[in-house]
Amino acid sequence: MRALKNAAEMIESACFLNGVKKDQVTLHSDNGGPMKGATMLATLQRLGVAPSFSRPSVSNDNPFSESLFKTMKYCPSFPERCFASLEEAKAWVEKFVKWYNEIHLHSGINFVTPASKHQGLDKAILAKRRATYERARKRNPNRWSRDVRNWSHIEVVELNPGRLKKELRNQIAA
Repeated sequence: MRALKNAAEMIESACFLNGVKKDQVTLHSDNGGPMKGATMLATLQRLGVAPSFSRPSVSNDNPFSESLFKTMKYCPSFPERCFASLEEAKAWVEKFVKWYNEIHLHSGINFVTPASKHQGLDKAILAKRRATYERARKRNPNRWSRDVRNWSHIEVVELNPGRLKKELRNQIAA
């Protein structure tokens, strides 16, 4: 029962700390008890966070979390042995999350960090990167077979791109 309360408190805290407004985010999770429990669902409803669940027996419904887990497992600092204690595990995960959010460049957001995107710094980073590529192309145009890489700002990151638009079209057509 305590795990259910902890999960709900964590979500509430995360929403508060990040200024999440009602109907702004969807929380995708597995079908585990803490995520489907009445305490969690009531908390999500009160916060205006839409719950989303994996289909039963489907382990890869959430490509974002699957990608996170793969990055974690292949991280050079991932331990080769079991953690000696819960404190050691927590300390490693804390360092990993900091690296993942503040240092690791993510391809889905055009190779910026989640922290820079969250803080709105990604537009300037991507503009500077594009300018660097353009200067390199002008200095040596023969090295470029086509235009420079698209360093556009990624406005929205979606779990299932276009799905909401399709659902809206279906609702309107019905």
